[in-house]
Amino acid sequence: MKARTLKKTKVNVVTLGCSKNTFDSEVMMAQLKANGIAVDHEADHNDHNVVVINTCGFIDNAKQESIDTILSWANAKDRGEVEKVYVTGCLSQRYAPELKEGIPQVDAWFGTRDLPRLLKTLKADYKHELVGERLLTTPAHFAYFKISEGCDRKCSFCAIPLMRGKHISTPMEQLVTNAQNLAKQGVKELILIAQDLTYYGLDIYKKRNIDELVARLSDVEGIDWIRLHYAFPSGFPMEVLDVMRERSNVCNYLDMPLQHGSTRMLTRMRRGITQEKTEALVNTIRDKVPGIAIRTTLIAGFPGETQADHDDNLAWIERMRFDRLGAFTYSHEEDTHAHTMEDDVPAEVKEQRAQEIMELQGGISLELNQAKVGKIFKVLVDKAEGGHYIARTEFDSPEVDNEVLIPLAPLSTGEGLGVRGTYLRIGDFAEVRIIDANEHDLRGEVV
Repeated sequence: MKARTLKKTKVNVVTLGCSKNTFDSEVMMAQLKANGIAVDHEADHNDHNVVVINTCGFIDNAKQESIDTILSWANAKDRGEVEKVYVTGCLSQRYAPELKEGIPQVDAWFGTRDLPRLLKTLKADYKHELVGERLLTTPAHFAYFKISEGCDRKCSFCAIPLMRGKHISTPMEQLVTNAQNLAKQGVKELILIAQDLTYYGLDIYKKRNIDELVARLSDVEGIDWIRLHYAFPSGFPMEVLDVMRERSNVCNYLDMPLQHGSTRMLTRMRRGITQEKTEALVNTIRDKVPGIAIRTTLIAGFPGETQADHDDNLAWIERMRFDRLGAFTYSHEEDTHAHTMEDDVPAEVKEQRAQEIMELQGGISLELNQAKVGKIFKVLVDKAEGGHYIARTEFDSPEVDNEVLIPLAPLSTGEGLGVRGTYLRIGDFAEVRIIDANEHDLRGEVV
């Protein structure tokens, strides 16, 4: 089949990886639209002649998914289904020279800060007046809200600084304006993201300024929930907890990747903190913000991790009783400090340890969820599917945390009516009583 060379440019953007990539794709799409270029996100129809793949290069599984996606679109180009394939994002930033040789069908490769060059290749101008504007790919009522780019931390396992560069905070005035624009579009929840949220402001204000930023964002009319993701424990700015406690629209929720509970492993990971200091921090956070939900992520099988380290980690998890926890196996990344260490934990042992962590957390999550039965929570309705409204409490972030399932009433009670005849709209808040719970989800009825 011959490629359609006379067709007007229509771009399909494919996004892989984390919420930071989602944000970047949305910015790119807004720029393309402003230049009069038709653009869709992960379209399931085949009338696009250009594809832009925004890749992830974080760990082995993510890199492989990105490579497989690039190869799939390279094959589509060979079949004449698309004319141009462009690759951007973290994988491209880090491995473009090597990938160019193996996948010659790709027309151009771009890094994480190459948006103006990418736009120029697509015969579009980078419009500075659009800074902060995006075409949302999330449901219209919530948006990921990136407050800085890059990272200055020196964690031994992490390649993000290689792909994203040094930390650069976005000026507060610009962020407030961006939040106001999103609120006008109907966004009710801002999910603050960064490589390191707690570093915000050090470069431009010479102090950790996340507390002032969150306070100013909470003043934006129409923003009902503000959620904090990716806080670093070492040097945590306690002032933000005062804002969280005092402002009703700042969710009592904190995503703080802690990576391990063993002091020996934390030292090898270059985290700048010990088990004892971590416990003291978490206890202080819980004291300052009663009822806060803390989400964390852990690494299983870091170089040198012994069975004793793993047992120490499990005992620490049992003590800490995190509300949400995820575990992933260590990935040996080139050009990181940890790559100089021997990757000496066998793959099957890494997997077993990650599984044991998640099994332990499963029991903790079940107990914490069952304690919610009979209580009433304010929830935000994300979608309706499978005979249920799917909603979240302030203690749950989309994609990664618990969902509240609210049964749809039979059609005989009126199309779209919920329990007791209550109509729920996507993006609205509702008061829900929890009637049942398992380790992953809550079931509720509208009060």
